[in-house]
Amino acid sequence: MAMAFFKARSWARVLCLSLAVLLFATFAEASIGDRLPEFQECVQVCKTQNCDSTRGHSSIPLHRRLLLWNCASECDYTCQHIITVRRVATNEPVVQFHGKWPFHRVFGMQEPFSVIFSLGNLWAHYDGLAKVRANIPASYTLRPFYVCLAYVGIASWIFSSIFHTRDFNATEQLDYFAAGANVLYGMYYTPIRIFRLDRPTPKRRSVLRAWTLLCITLYLCHVAYLKGVRWDYTYNMAANVAAGIVQNILWSWFSYTQYRRTGRLWATWPGLVVAWVMFAMSMELFDFPPWLGAIDAHSLWHLMTIFPTIIWYNFLVKDAKDDLSRTERLKA
Repeated sequence: MAMAFFKARSWARVLCLSLAVLLFATFAEASIGDRLPEFQECVQVCKTQNCDSTRGHSSIPLHRRLLLWNCASECDYTCQHIITVRRVATNEPVVQFHGKWPFHRVFGMQEPFSVIFSLGNLWAHYDGLAKVRANIPASYTLRPFYVCLAYVGIASWIFSSIFHTRDFNATEQLDYFAAGANVLYGMYYTPIRIFRLDRPTPKRRSVLRAWTLLCITLYLCHVAYLKGVRWDYTYNMAANVAAGIVQNILWSWFSYTQYRRTGRLWATWPGLVVAWVMFAMSMELFDFPPWLGAIDAHSLWHLMTIFPTIIWYNFLVKDAKDDLSRTERLKA
């Protein structure tokens, strides 16, 4: 037991260290490409030659116009790849433009694999919602929280798909706000399940109301700061990492204590999911130019969160069934 406890504490330290590294990771080359004189010259020449009122719009295919590509953005995209090809030919490193790698678009989508993998996560939450509804009775007091979890996840990945399809200020903000809601909701329902704040006792109801009000207030303040005070990427990441640390440590502790108490292998699933998601997040630390101009570390992060999401909903259903079965035995 002592060895298991030591391992649990070691895992907690690794978790916190990994999140801290992710938090303070910098974006040193976020805008090198668009500051290059040759890129700026290329864009200017392209606009001068192509973006007059008669030719600038009609020459763009309809499917790209539907995604709001215009002559200026076409020039920007084309010049990114012209400069990238030149740099590769002279053994210079590939750099980012406007904070993004020079991806090859598909059907007008700027980051096609991030879109595909975001839709994969969306499906995982939709499938999880179906599992919750089909397998957990409406009378079970944790069911509404799990249904809401699925809806928040679905919304988050819808906005992620939109953002990776076309990066505008509006789509970026919607993606960040939805992702923040997803992370904060995870922090919200975690103690409700672990400490069973859903149970209908006066004390627990009071704690649940206070906890709900606190989380709503935190989210509104978070959005208000980003929208009304300063759009701060470092702060946004810090807020999400802090919320992630809370729920990840709680679920890791829950897995350890539940497995120690029951010896059931499925009780370890939350801890395994936390470990997997942390590994997936580490992709962001090893950012690299996209393979074949299509797959980068961020898209791999999205890919690697699909399977743990499926496992997570399986755990929630199994945990609910076990709880209901135990309650029935006690009544009998």
